[in-house]
Amino acid sequence: MSSLSRDDVAHLAGLARIDLSEAELDRMVGELAVILDSVAKVQQAATEGVAPMSHPMPLTNVTRPDVVRPSLGAEAVLAGAPEAEQQRFSVPRILDED
Repeated sequence: MSSLSRDDVAHLAGLARIDLSEAELDRMVGELAVILDSVAKVQQAATEGVAPMSHPMPLTNVTRPDVVRPSLGAEAVLAGAPEAEQQRFSVPRILDED
């Protein structure tokens, strides 16, 4: 069991800028103690000889290769646009300059 006091929880709440009532402070002492005990159990796991990793399973890229292939030209794409300018869609300005 961790030795977390009510004052420790109040100090942590103050650092996190969390306003806890008296009842919440009392409840959080028990909840945080359970969390700290769980972390202590995990820290006891035998990890010697285990290489650090970012994921428990190997990651593979499932995206397709980026291959150039035929597509629509600018004229065909802009043919249905309400307005076009310099081979681009022209849209109304919604933001000011500044």
